[in-house]
Amino acid sequence: MNAPTPEHHLLRPIPADMLAALRARFGERCSTAAAVREQHGRGESVYDAAPPEAVVFCESTADVAFLVGLCHQHAVPVIPFGVGSSLEGHLLAVQGGVSADVSRMNHVVQVNAEDLTVTVQAGVTREQVNREIKDLGLFFPIDPGANASLGGMAATRASGTNAVRYGTMRDNVLGLTVVTASGEVIHTGSRAKKSAAGYDLTRLMIGSEGTLGVITEITLKLYPLPEAVSAAICHFPSIDAAVQTTILLIQMGVPIARCELLDGHAIRAVNRHSKLGLREAPMLLMEFHGSAASVQEQAETVQALARDHGGEDFQWAKTPEERTRLWAARHQAYFAALQLRPGCRCQSSDTCVPISRLAESINDSIAEAEASGIPYWIVGHVGDGNFHLSYLMDPNDPQEIAEVERLNVLMVQRALRLGGTCTGEHGIGLHKMGYLLEEAGAGAVAMMRSIKQALDPKNIMNPGKVFAA
Repeated sequence: MNAPTPEHHLLRPIPADMLAALRARFGERCSTAAAVREQHGRGESVYDAAPPEAVVFCESTADVAFLVGLCHQHAVPVIPFGVGSSLEGHLLAVQGGVSADVSRMNHVVQVNAEDLTVTVQAGVTREQVNREIKDLGLFFPIDPGANASLGGMAATRASGTNAVRYGTMRDNVLGLTVVTASGEVIHTGSRAKKSAAGYDLTRLMIGSEGTLGVITEITLKLYPLPEAVSAAICHFPSIDAAVQTTILLIQMGVPIARCELLDGHAIRAVNRHSKLGLREAPMLLMEFHGSAASVQEQAETVQALARDHGGEDFQWAKTPEERTRLWAARHQAYFAALQLRPGCRCQSSDTCVPISRLAESINDSIAEAEASGIPYWIVGHVGDGNFHLSYLMDPNDPQEIAEVERLNVLMVQRALRLGGTCTGEHGIGLHKMGYLLEEAGAGAVAMMRSIKQALDPKNIMNPGKVFAA
């Protein structure tokens, strides 16, 4: 599937003297090799690659500041790059420019266990930070599935499987170090749990998708490892029964940590990929955190609700190894599903609605998917009203591509009618710019544009994303 590409006059080539300055500063860490550029001009989206002209591997905030300052001087775009797991085309260099790869900025800067905070460089991944703080009895809960960089997670306002209990990146970032579009280094927030000092620049940068600055360090909230953790699966006679159970447990205030929906198609994929033997029927994969007594109480409450909707008895993952295997299989669902239709591409869209409207949103989307005849699968962080419907489409079939996009439009418009959002966690990127206007309205989008213009007057920060060029 081709990416939306700008008119040729919007491409901004790197001047020869700028490229010479990059090579003088970064040496071999500045690459113009075709394979490196192509890798940095795509994510996990369905779009064909749109490579940058150069890739710079930054190792410090000073490196990023030098690079962005040079780009500002020459009005050349800069696109932040973490591990490349974006799903909405955030990484495509649609106006040319330089990819700022921060994956080598992978140091945990400071752990303050007594304050339950950690400061990390932007290239640190969620799995890495949890390995480094585990022995302190702490963990960072935001888990979008992919082993994403924390800088990228902040930039896209990521959430994931634990959001129903622990919130999203918006709720768990205390402060940032950011390189602005002029190359200046600023610090937002602090290690304090709250502040009333001035505009909330931290929240402004979270979810800005690289269009306002490059995040280089993040200070995060940490949580004590729970005394007891139990995971269970429960099969249901239908998607609707599983969703209705979820709605009730949330409305009752059960403090479940994870509540993931998988349909039969998703389970078939993970069974084949991860060598599991799960029954291929709608399923909730749940996790309970707390004291041993509270975990038991939560589980008994949810089991009773599930039985009222035809749910079977829980199957428990009784050891940490069994839990890890189940969650690893869930997180690999995207790549597992690709194997169901060799040569396909996966168009994955997510919406989020108020929990009371979740059943309607999912059921109507399934009806449309079934009528299309295009293979699909569903997973969802249904505890917070968020689900992902993914189509396995033939990238060489224009009719199929057009039909998938039509179905995405119906799904998003339904979410908006129900009081929801066009994206719960993937972000806007390239793909959902039109949906943002429909959701937020012209006045709100104009205000966002004003902020972008004020902070990035030369439009060098990941241009062509969130707003049309």
